[in-house]
Amino acid sequence: MNDVIDDLHRRGLIAQSTDEAALRAHLAEAPVTYYCGFDPTAQSLHVGHLVQFMVLRALQRAGHQPVVLVGGATGLIGDPRPTAERQLNDRDTVASWVQRIRDQVAPFLDLPAERDGLPGPIYVNNLEWTAPISAIDFLRDLGKHFRVGKMLAKEAVSARLNSEAGISYTEFSYQILQSNDFRELHRRHGVTLQTGGSDQWGNLTAGIDLVRRTEGAAVHALSTPLVTKSDGTKFGKSEGGTVWLDPALTTPYAFFQFWLNADDADARTWLPLFSERSAEDLEALIAESIERPAARTAQRALAEELTILVHGPEQLRQAEAAGRALFGRDDLAALGEETLAAALREAGSVTVDGEVPSIAQLLQLTGLVSSLSEARRTVKEGGAYLNNARVTDADAVPGEDAWLAGGWLVLRRGKRAVAGVHRAP
Repeated sequence: MNDVIDDLHRRGLIAQSTDEAALRAHLAEAPVTYYCGFDPTAQSLHVGHLVQFMVLRALQRAGHQPVVLVGGATGLIGDPRPTAERQLNDRDTVASWVQRIRDQVAPFLDLPAERDGLPGPIYVNNLEWTAPISAIDFLRDLGKHFRVGKMLAKEAVSARLNSEAGISYTEFSYQILQSNDFRELHRRHGVTLQTGGSDQWGNLTAGIDLVRRTEGAAVHALSTPLVTKSDGTKFGKSEGGTVWLDPALTTPYAFFQFWLNADDADARTWLPLFSERSAEDLEALIAESIERPAARTAQRALAEELTILVHGPEQLRQAEAAGRALFGRDDLAALGEETLAAALREAGSVTVDGEVPSIAQLLQLTGLVSSLSEARRTVKEGGAYLNNARVTDADAVPGEDAWLAGGWLVLRRGKRAVAGVHRAP
């Protein structure tokens, strides 16, 4: 069996692990059962969760059995954040999010298992074993194994204790619930490894300690690094906000563009984390990215691979076609209405109602120019385009035959500045 730990290290996917020599030996001895948990604190996972999928998939490819926990119980509470208390969502909302996230995770592990004969995932909801616990049982059977000093030392807890907001017992108790998940999964499915983000390390090690105390068993944990942007802004955020995995919240085109527009330094850092290409291919892509940064080789590799992984090959084709069409390399009329609308909303758009303005006015309305005089000068110099056709009359009004599917116009200034105009129904 391949040493999956070496592979994870090569890709930069391990921030911390328990006794690594023991973990390597455990993974090499026989297939193990491992788990990662996802809390339904929103209706969708986001690109930050992809790091966990990369670890889950790498272990699955090495022949190990994945268990995916969607936290119907822990999602009702929420892991402590460093700054303020989470908003508690009602039970029906969390239950609906559990199913949405369960369905969202499935393609990452179900499809490779079916295609390549790998161990298929086991899906669990921690509400199943958490809901029946009484307050007395919680305190006697679980609480007695936890030392408050250790719990206070957790970074998120200590930060909140020293803040004006403080921390409630509700969030403080989260560590006990997550630790109990590890114990229950060890009992029910023989789970011996938990993976999670580096911000979860205190919870991961608390679970190991609980299993040791109550079951007398040695289990393991490894954490992934916090992914950052080189400019200090939060990974997984674009100008439009969080980059979600749900196509209804972040369109496949916007998802594709997030990776395509990544900074050069970020793309080179992220490529080993998120790409399942061979080490040789990654080295070649990074070298080419350094030699020819304008080609955006690393960005395109990420955008293509991850769009296929999350949304499928057809959505990648549509996203690429939209990019080519917006900048004059393909026929705009060939784009589907949904793809065109998603691309133009991402690029920036305005809505017009009633009488349609002139092209010069539309250029100003969309922000492609700052004034009507600049719009006329742009047209005169041959730099204005309507639906990829050069505009020669700044005062012309787009006719009925100019409107594309869904009531859209595509305006472009020069080679790269694009905006959409949508006609109100």
